Amino acid sequence: MAGTGGPPFDLQITHEGLDALVRAIRQEADGKQLRKELAATMRTALRPAAAEAKSAIMAMGSTGAGTGPGLRAGVAKKIRPEVKLGGRWTGARVKAFKTPALRRFPNAPKRLNRRNGGWRALTWGHEPWRTQTGKPGWFDDAFTNDAAAHRAAVHTAMEDMARRLAARAR
Repeated sequence: MAGTGGPPFDLQITHEGLDALVRAIRQEADGKQLRKELAATMRTALRPAAAEAKSAIMAMGSTGAGTGPGLRAGVAKKIRPEVKLGGRWTGARVKAFKTPALRRFPNAPKRLNRRNGGWRALTWGHEPWRTQTGKPGWFDDAFTNDAAAHRAAVHTAMEDMARRLAARAR
């Protein structure tokens, strides 16, 4: 991008490229506001990916025998795009957060996604324990078809901010 009227730093869709962009934003007088705008734009770019993950968990089969809060809906509520621009980790991702209040099952998103094993639960009746499985790979598989499009959307948000910074430098 250097030499084509772009930003005065190398922009790649890597942690290093995002770090370079954040460093350039911090040098601006209104850097805090620019970081907020970049984070909001990147979250907006990842919303379709989060919606795909939510629809994937909602498509999981259910026996409907429980009277507690819905497991699928509870997990779907905890899926959000996350953007961090600084600190130990810099990046953008879709994350399924823990569900501590959901049937005392805080690791539900992880256990439902597990490809082998599932989780053990107490049974009131014949056998004291049973192994349950969710929909293996529901979270991971939700992104396989459109991963390039989601990555491109985040890259576009980064490029737009880089162009704004380059225009200021002129």
